[in-house]
Amino acid sequence: MEIQRRLCAALIGFALLLSPGIASAKRAKTVTQAPVLVGSLQLFASELAAQAHCPRDQVVWLNTNSGIYHEKGMRWYGNTKAGAYVCRREADAAGDRDTRNGQ
Repeated sequence: MEIQRRLCAALIGFALLLSPGIASAKRAKTVTQAPVLVGSLQLFASELAAQAHCPRDQVVWLNTNSGIYHEKGMRWYGNTKAGAYVCRREADAAGDRDTRNGQ
C-alpha cells in the first residue's frame, strides 16, 4: 500500500513537470517582444533592440523589481526573473541605479 502511494505521488509529480503550461511559465520573461514604455524608460526584450534604440549608449539589464541594473559580463546580466534591456542613460534618468556589488 505504501509503495503504491509513493508511486502514485511520483507519477503525478512527473506529469506536472512535463505539463506544457508549467514548463512555459518557468521560462517566461516579464517583457514582451515589442518595446514597452514605462514612464520615460523604454524596456526591450532583446539586447539588439535596445542597442538599435540607443546606439551611442551602453545597454544594461534592468531588474524591474528592484530598479537595479547590471552591465554586460556581470552575473545577473539578462538573468533576473523580472527584467529588460534598457539604455543606461535612460535608466539613470528614470531613477534606477547600477549594482553596488559588481554582480
